[in-house]
Amino acid sequence: MCQLLWHRKLVQQKGLLYEAHDYPAHGRIADFVVLMTYEWGYRLGPPRSISPLNEIKRVLDYAVSVIPRKKILMGFQLYARDWRIPHVQGQEAETFSPQEAVARAIKYGATIQYDPISASPFFRYTDEQGRRHEVWFEDARSAQAKFDTIKDYNLLGVSYWVLGYPFPQNWVLLEDNFKIQKLI
Repeated sequence: MCQLLWHRKLVQQKGLLYEAHDYPAHGRIADFVVLMTYEWGYRLGPPRSISPLNEIKRVLDYAVSVIPRKKILMGFQLYARDWRIPHVQGQEAETFSPQEAVARAIKYGATIQYDPISASPFFRYTDEQGRRHEVWFEDARSAQAKFDTIKDYNLLGVSYWVLGYPFPQNWVLLEDNFKIQKLI
């Protein structure tokens, strides 16, 4: 078992988190790998999709070229992020459940939009203190897009990060899309 960390760039990315992993070796040695295909919308970075599908596909395109597809589990986060905007370097986004994201959109009368490139929902709102916010999260549409990608790439399956946040739509879709097996 091995968890591979992957962010924004392919192998050419410099830095310890990127250069420390030998994908071909992991593919030969490990029984399976979990690709961390989330955190583009990092809690200390500017607002953006946490798991943009266009970036995930770049990661998968490389990974499947050096790791057998049936060894790859695609990482999927089960949380939302709320950034104050305009973003100030070092300002931390709040992290909470996708259910809370929907509740906030309702509370503030925000229109939930869907970015087709990242396959991610988001919205903007102004709080009671007049501060502007941008929220990115997962919903049934984005989860289905990711599940379709897992099937399109013929991967082993999905692995979740942060199971404690409520996201009931995910579990219904998961059961509709896959045969569930516990690997550990």
